[in-house]
Amino acid sequence: MNKIQTPGLPHTILGQPDSLFVLFFTEMWERFSYYGMRALLVLYLISEVAKGGWGWTREEATSLYGWYTMLVYLTPILGGYLADRILGTRRAVVLGGFIIAAGHISLFFDTRVSFFLGLGLVILGTGLFKPNISAIVGQLYGKDNEGARDGGYTLFYMGVNAGAFFGISLCGYIGEKISWHFGFGLAAVFMLLGALQFYLGQGIFGDIGAPPDKNTKTAAAAAAATDDTPANVVRDRLIAICVFSFFTIFFWFAFEQAGGSMTIFAADYTDRTLVGTSGTIFKIANSLMTLIPVAILSALLIQLMRGTGKRYLTSNLLLVLALGLIWALALWMLGREFGFDQSEIPATWFGVLNSFFLVILAPMFSKMWARYWNPSGPVKFGLGLVLLGLGFAALSYGASGIPQGAKTAQISMVYLTLAYLLHTMGELCLSPVGLSYISKLAPARLLGLMFGVWFVNAAVANWLAGFSGAYIDKISETYSMSIFFLIFTLIPIGAGLLLMLLNPWMKKLMHGVR
Repeated sequence: MNKIQTPGLPHTILGQPDSLFVLFFTEMWERFSYYGMRALLVLYLISEVAKGGWGWTREEATSLYGWYTMLVYLTPILGGYLADRILGTRRAVVLGGFIIAAGHISLFFDTRVSFFLGLGLVILGTGLFKPNISAIVGQLYGKDNEGARDGGYTLFYMGVNAGAFFGISLCGYIGEKISWHFGFGLAAVFMLLGALQFYLGQGIFGDIGAPPDKNTKTAAAAAAATDDTPANVVRDRLIAICVFSFFTIFFWFAFEQAGGSMTIFAADYTDRTLVGTSGTIFKIANSLMTLIPVAILSALLIQLMRGTGKRYLTSNLLLVLALGLIWALALWMLGREFGFDQSEIPATWFGVLNSFFLVILAPMFSKMWARYWNPSGPVKFGLGLVLLGLGFAALSYGASGIPQGAKTAQISMVYLTLAYLLHTMGELCLSPVGLSYISKLAPARLLGLMFGVWFVNAAVANWLAGFSGAYIDKISETYSMSIFFLIFTLIPIGAGLLLMLLNPWMKKLMHGVR
């Protein structure tokens, strides 16, 4: 609910500036398109040609997935540099958004050339878009509203997960049940609407995100000159950042199996057919999971229109159109499923569990760190890695009954659901904690570089995810599917325990930062 406004004070939503929610919705549509397309990518490539796919092997598909996601995480380094030096963050977001939209439009067309062109455009556009929209969020806060910064980033992160939820749910459903290319096309529609909405509403940011000039460079140099932290402390803290970043490789290379081997496991080895009472319960639960978030987003949009409707009417009308489409598609999808006697859960649906669990658990973790237990960063990181490994332990146990080399099976979906729950808990221990520690440990003049180090390690991890996931057939044929997932159990748990053992040394490197 909005707070009662005092005459003359700027309009706020949940105590945050209206401009945050322009960024919230823009990021939401971009993540909708990214995760919606990503959910389909491997399944589309391995699907039979007669069913509209390419008929690739699992090894070929997961290898391409690894290269694609690696490049998505590498290009933000270049995008951030161009924004800092030439474009400004706002222009970079606009340009990146339209390039991403062009990429998804290209993916809609059923040719090899348009497919690879589309992937390339999404990679380039994401490099401009991803780092700079987050930078604009930070620029919304100054001395007058610094206390709202953490809450602002939390809400922004909710936009990320709302986009991922609906992208995977709707693009995945349409891609699997109707047409792969209609799924890709839906991602294009929402990215285009998001880019247009931001372009038409960017006046709300004033001078924030404008192209750099000599004055801003001079101010940055002056700020750097006032940093009196001893050189040895800076050096130690930078080493700590590099250690944290290195250990993220062990997390993300396993976590990102979600778009590769875990999607294959959901499609070919999981019993996804529900009948009778269990089918009805799932349909009701899925309806609530889908419609309640749309209602919350609609309420936020109404609040945004109250504050900015007249000044940025066209931008807000595009948001109304986009959310109207979400309502229509969600109701159509749910109604269609209620019309069937049995329900076959799309393989892509399991991907929404990460976003759903994250939104549910994030407040609990935040409260736990604040009130009950707030260990040091290395312990939190280590715990995140152990939880991730336990998620794969659940999959390894569930897959223990699959015969060696089997191409299909009917394993209970309980194991996949439990894996996503544990993975999300691990993510909450590691991802936001890591970003927070970078901002605390790095001096202002090196902050961008240190985030670049983080992204480089994420890029390496994503490539490794595709590379290792490509061995799913070879390992399951030589040993078993259970052994394949056991690899992703032991490596993260081993890395997590090692980082916990390094906790005393890491504390010394951080010189009092918690």
